[in-house]
Amino acid sequence: MNKDIDIVIYGATGFTGQLSVKYLQSLDLEINWAIAGRNIEKLQDVASNLAPNVEILIADSNDEEGLRKICSRSKVVLSTAGPFHRYGSKLVAACVENGTHYVDITGENFWVKGLIEKHHEEASRKGIRIIPSCGFDSIPSDIGTFFAVKSLNKPVKRVDSFHSWKGEASGGTIETMFAMGDLDLGKEIRDPFLLNPEGSYTNEQKKLSSDVFKISKQKDLNAWSGPFVMAGANTRVVRRSEALLTERQKSYGNNFTYQEHAFHKSWSKALFSTLGLGVLGLILISPLRKIVRSFLRKPGEGPSVEVQENGWFECKYLVESEDNQKSLYKINGKGDPGYKLTAQFVSESALCLLIDKDKLPGGHEYGGVLTTASGMGEALIFRLRNSGIGFEKIW
Repeated sequence: MNKDIDIVIYGATGFTGQLSVKYLQSLDLEINWAIAGRNIEKLQDVASNLAPNVEILIADSNDEEGLRKICSRSKVVLSTAGPFHRYGSKLVAACVENGTHYVDITGENFWVKGLIEKHHEEASRKGIRIIPSCGFDSIPSDIGTFFAVKSLNKPVKRVDSFHSWKGEASGGTIETMFAMGDLDLGKEIRDPFLLNPEGSYTNEQKKLSSDVFKISKQKDLNAWSGPFVMAGANTRVVRRSEALLTERQKSYGNNFTYQEHAFHKSWSKALFSTLGLGVLGLILISPLRKIVRSFLRKPGEGPSVEVQENGWFECKYLVESEDNQKSLYKINGKGDPGYKLTAQFVSESALCLLIDKDKLPGGHEYGGVLTTASGMGEALIFRLRNSGIGFEKIW
């Protein structure tokens, strides 16, 4: 199959899509890449402002033939077009059909569950890597846990991650949150092993993996923890990683468990943050959500350049080995994590699949609906480090 485009950014006119175009253009790499979406005028504006020489491809998210044409020419598709349950399914299907690797920035686990059911076996058979959640959902959680466990280099029974950050929400993220509030997702979405292969966890693991909604004193960190807004998405990804690594590579440890929390320096800050999350949750399930939504940012709108530059994130990983040794690791980055850094994360993920194929875990034939840890692993850590993301052991 003759593929003349190395990477195509689908959804390039959106807020994070434009940041991804800007990031890829700034690297000045000798690759042939393109931008894609449904609106030719908006795509031309993006190209003229950010990447004058880039090729423009047109396909609506429901245009199956147009998506096939894009994927038939592309080695890697990078999608920022959310909500993904609305706009992503036919694009992923076209990638699998045409032997094209895929990365995106979704945090919609119920949609990823559907991708696993529809495409994992075929993608695995073809050696195609379909890797959702390559943004702030869920690279810090997934790659950070992978880094911490690998660094300790002994069987691990538990990792707790603690997240702190500074940033704002774009209109696209807000739209996704409110769109999910309109769906009847049922009890399945609360399953802590929603994305795991059947039979890949024990009753003991399930008992220790329920979502955490409480404020706790963390003596090892001399700090407080509370519920983290993205934990429901990230924890499922990390648990799928451990299961896939156990199948094809190396397990984190017997009966490994993972939880994540927001990091707070004081009890009062933990309380304030937790109450805010509670109010948000009530809005998303109440009739008021449509009224509230009308006052918030619309898709395509996002934080100012100043906010993006002044944002940051830090994630600490408290690792407990099977022989009860505790260690603390962290990763961190400068820039708004949901947008500037998400564009960096997903772009480096696409480049990892394109350029580092000889270094990817599992060998050339490995594929499926994977995770960043199981599908890119140490090759992605190397890329992220070189792009300015810090990885270190604290103690």
